[in-house]
Amino acid sequence: MGRKGTMVEKDIDSQYLNETLTVKIFKPENFSPLYKYHICIMQDGDDYFQLGRMATVSDRLHEQNEIENTIFAGIHYKDRHDRWDKYHPDGQNNDAYMKFLVFEVAPLLDKELPSYHVGSCRVLMGDSLGGTVSLMTALKYPNNFGKIIMQSPYVDETVTSAVKESTEVQSMTIYHTIGKDEVEVPTTKGDKDDFLTPNREISEVLNERVSDYTYKELEGKHTWKQWQKDLPEAIKKIFGN
Repeated sequence: MGRKGTMVEKDIDSQYLNETLTVKIFKPENFSPLYKYHICIMQDGDDYFQLGRMATVSDRLHEQNEIENTIFAGIHYKDRHDRWDKYHPDGQNNDAYMKFLVFEVAPLLDKELPSYHVGSCRVLMGDSLGGTVSLMTALKYPNNFGKIIMQSPYVDETVTSAVKESTEVQSMTIYHTIGKDEVEVPTTKGDKDDFLTPNREISEVLNERVSDYTYKELEGKHTWKQWQKDLPEAIKKIFGN
């Protein structure tokens, strides 16, 4: 079955990251410059399109009129080390990657697409470390991004402190999932981490502080099988009519 929407690619020569990155933009079938669109910026973009089947999810939810007009834009990484450098709070390119999202990706999408040009209609999404950098970017630049979808994010003291210190987090919309079996997750560095406990802990902080907060503990491990299965629910919750 072919896609109903259309995919276009735009390259950004990033002055922050000193490399050229491609943004893959998926427009729904009924795309028209006469409409306005919500924008969802996905870390791990190729994974969301391939393993998450994001284009199919978008096609179906738009067709069934379950979500408002939404464009999904994905950015990918070079390899797992590059991903760690950009997405992890301790990564050497983490700050530059956040600036890239705020000052290069968002303006490009605003220029190319009929979007609302406001943070409340811009969503950052990611799995694992991609969820972490989505949350951390929104906390640091709350006027630019008002909604977050994070599937099984990596959580440490830095992340929890950022939530506690944020004065803007209460006005955000956050969708947050973790798998009940995520107690021994293999990491980039070769260790195994318990993701479940810190996610439970930060969920209590978020639940106290964020008025529009959804938290779910799902059956499953730290894999795309779990994230893909939950993706339509996440998208409906954030972009639902």
